[in-house]
Amino acid sequence: MSLLGSLRLCLVVRTGSRRAGSLLFRSPPPRHTFRPGTRLASSASSKELLMKLRRKTGYSFVNCKKALETCGGDLKQAEVWLHKQAQKEGWSKAAKLQGRKTKEGLIGLLQEGNAAVLVEVNCETDFVSKNLKFQQLVQQVALGTMLHCQSLKDQLSTYSKGFLNSSELSGLPAGPDGEGFLKDQMALAIGKLGENMTLKRAAWVKIPSGFYVGSYVHGAVHCPSLHNLVLGKYGALVVCETSESKTNLRDLGRRLGQHVVGMAPLSVGSLDDEPGGEAETKMLSQPYLLDPSITLGQYVQPQGVSVVDFVRFECGEEEETTEAE
Repeated sequence: MSLLGSLRLCLVVRTGSRRAGSLLFRSPPPRHTFRPGTRLASSASSKELLMKLRRKTGYSFVNCKKALETCGGDLKQAEVWLHKQAQKEGWSKAAKLQGRKTKEGLIGLLQEGNAAVLVEVNCETDFVSKNLKFQQLVQQVALGTMLHCQSLKDQLSTYSKGFLNSSELSGLPAGPDGEGFLKDQMALAIGKLGENMTLKRAAWVKIPSGFYVGSYVHGAVHCPSLHNLVLGKYGALVVCETSESKTNLRDLGRRLGQHVVGMAPLSVGSLDDEPGGEAETKMLSQPYLLDPSITLGQYVQPQGVSVVDFVRFECGEEEETTEAE
């Protein structure tokens, strides 16, 4: 090969290598690195608010996200907005379900200090009565009734007793802060559980010193979030008068409550009543539930207490509240 040819070949090879190199070793384009800024911080904050609202209210992520967007990220306003929307949906569903029979439900018993309350809340099926959200509704009704009872400023020289019908119960405040009513809480529960419900009735008893309220709930289930609340299908309060302090009043009161639930008396009666006939509906002359060989009066008399009144609730019963005459 001539010298000129060799030089031409060398030039071609070098030029090609340079071009190939420029393609193979070209510097990559600069990457955009993300630095923590307002957008990223805002995203993390929004997610945290969403999780917090979800845990606090129990509503879906979709609804919680919509609430936060509607309320500009304000957690308290978002919670209020969610409850209002749920109430609207609940009232709408309640209107559609109105008229459907509510034969199931629960009796709630709550005792605090010198006061005791019985409440009845009804639903359509036993399945829903076992749902925690329904039991929480019964809890709210019992607390609302207890607050009403404790707010009555009466000078107690003897015991006092009162009753609330469905409309009176529905109009009670839902809590000590007075935000909403029990009927609003019922609407929320209807919206969540999809069954018709009724706040049927409530009874309360307050006592001064020298009195004791015995109580019993059949098939008792203790509410996990409020240890004083007991739930069941039957409940009774028995008012006793005692002249001295007794150590066994709790057990005695429970047995008297069991008798009222099991024997369903219509009145207290007196120790002078003879057993049989009409006296069978009088508590003191009835055969004692736990020992039918004696009357309840014969069981109570040696205990040093006097039975003066009682209230009996049976879930789903058609009759009026059973109370002593």
